[in-house]
Amino acid sequence: MAVLTRTPRPNALAEEVVWDGESLASWSDRLDGAHAVINLTGRSISCRYTEESRREIVESRVNSVRVLGEAIAQLREPPRIWIQASGMGIYGNAGERICDEISPAGEGFLADTCKVWEQAFADLVLPSMRKVILRFGSVLSRDGGILSSLRPLARCGLGGAAGNGRQYISWMHKSDLNRIVEFILDHDAASGVYNATAPEPAPNKEFMRELRRVLQAPTSPPMPAFLVRVGAFFLGTEGELALTGRRGIPKRFTEEGFQFQFPELGEALEDLYW
Repeated sequence: MAVLTRTPRPNALAEEVVWDGESLASWSDRLDGAHAVINLTGRSISCRYTEESRREIVESRVNSVRVLGEAIAQLREPPRIWIQASGMGIYGNAGERICDEISPAGEGFLADTCKVWEQAFADLVLPSMRKVILRFGSVLSRDGGILSSLRPLARCGLGGAAGNGRQYISWMHKSDLNRIVEFILDHDAASGVYNATAPEPAPNKEFMRELRRVLQAPTSPPMPAFLVRVGAFFLGTEGELALTGRRGIPKRFTEEGFQFQFPELGEALEDLYW
């Protein structure tokens, strides 16, 4: 479960509540009187896309939105804000095309998943709530996320570009992600769809070059696309996750005055590893 609430009461303590992501139960009482709900629920997309895993990826996202909507509709004092996760994958394999919040959706499994995910959220009729969708890029953190896979590859000499290396990675430092959430909570005009990504997405080859520099890792040759797919198969994931990308920009956050602490990739990686 990844549902977070923040109450306006001073000195309120954080509380974790376990749920299965698809069933309405007594946990819904914890939402009554909360300031906000942030739903990050969804099965990891880093897996082999079997028929079963595809179903779980979609249903874990859509069902959690549906059930939370049912729970909130029954509350006497519902949260004032709902921040709902989505993904930059909605833009598909966009090549060098710049993707802001009004760019058209793309094609493919991840794009289709994000479409039904966001539609489930849009279908909820909750007039008293401010609703926000965050389309996440790759969050950079020392623990977990994209770097947990790329860091060991870079250190053992396998950190070269994937395929032609021109596919863009939309990324964001974890500290800026936390600050973005605070920005939304504190600005009553913030609503609708936002790209949760830093303003300077990087091509894969540049991203890997900066990662090697910061880690002081050895120079690595590029990895041909077919070897990326073979390696991904043995790692239990999909090669297309590394071989496709999108050049996302946070146009709305920029226009609304949000200031990124780590707008450049090199500085973000240095903060994490130096």
